[in-house]
Amino acid sequence: METIEHMLNGYRAFRENMPDDHQERLHAMVEAGQHPKAAVIACSDSRVDPALVFRAEPGDIFMIRNVANLVPPMEEEGTFHGTSASLEFAVLGLDVPNIIVLGHAHCGGIHAMIRGEEAEQKGCKFVQGWVSILSSAHRRVLATMPDATIEETQRACERNAVLVSLENLTTFPWIRERMAAKTLKLHGWFFDIETAQLEIYNSKVGHFETVE
Repeated sequence: METIEHMLNGYRAFRENMPDDHQERLHAMVEAGQHPKAAVIACSDSRVDPALVFRAEPGDIFMIRNVANLVPPMEEEGTFHGTSASLEFAVLGLDVPNIIVLGHAHCGGIHAMIRGEEAEQKGCKFVQGWVSILSSAHRRVLATMPDATIEETQRACERNAVLVSLENLTTFPWIRERMAAKTLKLHGWFFDIETAQLEIYNSKVGHFETVE
């Protein structure tokens, strides 16, 4: 219960310390609706909060979070498509001009993919199926980096997760249409939670570059 009380106390502090104009700003956002400038596909990891990292204000970011910040390829079969539905709403409903895939170091989902037996031993039923989206990227890393340590393999897979998601985004026709019309841009970012360092993927040179 200590954690719950801490959260409730945080809420009380938030209410007590709101700037004088904050309530008016919230009311204005309700009246005007939301117009985020970016949709961010981030991991559910509790240590990475994009709103905190980028000092975002309410209304700035349309957040889509899941295990390992993955985007599945476009498919219409099945029933439940949470990430695809969020993307559809962000692009078709809100006309976001940017989609950012935000990967991060020390990702538990990527770790589960690399060491699948551990997830199975814990009784996980859904995680392995979800992170299998990265199976081809994992095989590529193993083939091109045969002498890499587990840590090096994980970092490579984490960055590849961003690239796989960027590629899968282009399987959605309404994303391709907006990219062709230059009303939508895709971005691949990688955040190291240990060093707080951000990298941005440069498609022209084919690798991530550190933001200074």
